[in-house]
Amino acid sequence: MRAVLDALVASDPRLARIEAVAGPLPWRVRGGGFVGLLQIVVGQQISNGAALAIWRRMEAHPRLLQPDGLLAADEATLRGVGLSRPKVAHAQSLASAFAAGQLSAEALARLPDPDAIAAITAVRGLGPWTAEVYLLFALQRPDVFPAGDIALAGAAADILGLPCRPNPKALRLLAEAWRPSRALAARLLWHHWRHLTGRPSFDDAPPAPIYPAFTGPG
Repeated sequence: MRAVLDALVASDPRLARIEAVAGPLPWRVRGGGFVGLLQIVVGQQISNGAALAIWRRMEAHPRLLQPDGLLAADEATLRGVGLSRPKVAHAQSLASAFAAGQLSAEALARLPDPDAIAAITAVRGLGPWTAEVYLLFALQRPDVFPAGDIALAGAAADILGLPCRPNPKALRLLAEAWRPSRALAARLLWHHWRHLTGRPSFDDAPPAPIYPAFTGPG
C-alpha cells in the first residue's frame, strides 16, 4: 500500500504536503455488514464526537446491533440512545433490509462498486455518501470517493488552494485526477482535515464486536 500511496502523491505533489505536516496516514477500517452500515447511518450529518457518543450508548444495548433486535426495539429506546426520528426510520429500514435478505455482508463484498452502491442506496435513507463510505472503509475498495462529504470538501479547498469548498459535483470532477486511487486520496484529505481542525475521528473508536443473534428482550 505504501508504494501505491507514494505513486499517488508523486502524481499530485499537493497531496504530498499532507503527511509532511500531519504525520503518517493512519489506516482506518470499519466493520462490515449491518453493524458497519449502522455506524455510518449514526454518523450522517452530525459531528464525529456526537456520533461516537450515540454509538457508545447503542453498544450498551447489544440487541440494537442486530437487525432483529433493532426491529424489536420501540421508538422510545431508539430515541433514548440519541437517534433523531429520521435516523430511527433509516436504521429500521436498514435492519429490515438485512433481516429480509435484501442486503448481506457477503453479497455486498462480492459486488463490483457500482452494483454495491446501487444495492445500498436502494434502502430508504441510505444515499451515495453512506454507500461510498462503506465501500471505502469496510470493503477497502481502492477507487471510491465520497464526494458529498463536507470534510473532504473542506480539506480539498485548503490543500488545493480553492477559493471556497467545492460542491459534490465539482469535488467528484477534481477527484478524477486521482484515479485509480481515489480512496487513498480521500483518506489523505480526511487526515489533513483532522489535523487542520483537531476534530476526533469516529474511526478512532474500535470496531463494534460481533454479537450473537438477538433471541429475546434484553
